[in-house]
Amino acid sequence: MRAPDANPVPAQPLVQVENLRRFFDVSGGWLRRTVYRTGHVLVRAVNDVSFAIQPGETFSLVGESGSGKSTVGRLIVGLDRPTDGRVLFEGQRMDTLGRAEALPLRRRMQMIFQDPYASLNPRWRVNRLVSEPVGHRMGREERFALAGQLLEQVGLSRSDLDKFPHEFSGGQRQRICIARALASNPEFLVCDEPTSALDVSVQAQILNLMLELQRELGLTYLFISHNLAVVYHVSTRVGVLYLGALCEVGMREQVFGRPRHPYTRMLLDSVPDLELSGKPRTPVAGEVPSPINPPPGCTFHPRCPFANERCKRELPQLHPYGDGTLVACHAVEEGRL
Repeated sequence: MRAPDANPVPAQPLVQVENLRRFFDVSGGWLRRTVYRTGHVLVRAVNDVSFAIQPGETFSLVGESGSGKSTVGRLIVGLDRPTDGRVLFEGQRMDTLGRAEALPLRRRMQMIFQDPYASLNPRWRVNRLVSEPVGHRMGREERFALAGQLLEQVGLSRSDLDKFPHEFSGGQRQRICIARALASNPEFLVCDEPTSALDVSVQAQILNLMLELQRELGLTYLFISHNLAVVYHVSTRVGVLYLGALCEVGMREQVFGRPRHPYTRMLLDSVPDLELSGKPRTPVAGEVPSPINPPPGCTFHPRCPFANERCKRELPQLHPYGDGTLVACHAVEEGRL
């Protein structure tokens, strides 16, 4: 399994996220707020996230559970609306378009979900599942032909068109999900942990399939995962999320080979050392703070061995460094590590 080659940087990104925020109100109804005097309680799932994805590359988001990775993906494809910030596709703002105007752009981006068992309607046959995105634009015979072509493209057979999802294994169901995502001929796919629900032996097959489709069709991926080994193999660039904010962004080789942020280092140190190199390792310590009441200053400072008083009161911003990496860390900025 080999990673896609990095492409020359074009003038305009395919997807651009600017100051994206998504807060969820979990305070309950009016009666509860009045009786308990709790006021409005907000979960800051995504808090001021910005990045750009170039055509043909795979940009990966990594981080612990609850870091906001999946929420970012849902915001980009329009399944959730941002509290603030904006998403641009080929330089065009998605939030300023009406439903009819946005539809042609929405067709050019699709999402592959984590659980192939929950992603497919168990009452529908594969033919209907795969052709659903284009069902209103094609006749019955055209839909049937397209579904068969897509199944063969993902390694299944046309004879599977009349089957139901329960007749397939987990890996085969995920192939059906990928075929359905390709039905509208998209250019951009959000892949939300597409292999985490699969057996290890099947994960490599699905990843190889996705890389092969990327080379054949020129696809662009936003790949969301907490599996660092998978991210290393598929990524062009990597963004590390912590408590809804990016703490490091860079090329794959830089993030994995020369991590700068303490959180990135701790994540990489948590990966088992199969080569038994004897290298000193620092496991990820502590728990992720609540997004309802995050710590002041740098949200990572309660777990960071390099934190000082500035870290406890001042929120760090992403700063570029000589190798193109962006890091949000006072200790890195001051040269303390």
